[in-house]
Amino acid sequence: MKNDLPFSIIKQPAAVLRKKARRIKRVTDEHRLILEKMVAAMKKSKGMGLAGPQVGLDLQIAVVDTGEGLLKIINPSIVKKDGYDTMDEACLSVPNALVRVKRSGRITVKYTDEWGKQATRIFVGLTAKAIQHEVDHLNGRLIVDYQPWYKRIFKQ
Repeated sequence: MKNDLPFSIIKQPAAVLRKKARRIKRVTDEHRLILEKMVAAMKKSKGMGLAGPQVGLDLQIAVVDTGEGLLKIINPSIVKKDGYDTMDEACLSVPNALVRVKRSGRITVKYTDEWGKQATRIFVGLTAKAIQHEVDHLNGRLIVDYQPWYKRIFKQ
């Protein structure tokens, strides 16, 4: 990667946050470096997850750490969801917003790891919800989209 500067978090209403990110065809050293920089940006911002579009990248790449172990996921696809409940969510790209979101508490995810290996895993609880939040980012969706229309007042 040409730029060694740390990533900055992109904020709403940036267009990249509303675009479906591109799939990665082959994982390279550059992608591994991107993942490391994303982890650093996530930790610096005290977040639990970060997706490519949140750092200005049009790539299906994300990191998640809810305290149960760091996940680096590429091209994630949620193939099964079980059980739903709601919780208040925050987002690094939507500062000062707390939105009640209904998400599954147990998901099965197919993804590629940082070494290019395909994996399928079951995630539960907060990690499952954080992954769903990051997958939303990869599909151009933000937490404010879960608000009723009459609450969608943006500061731009």
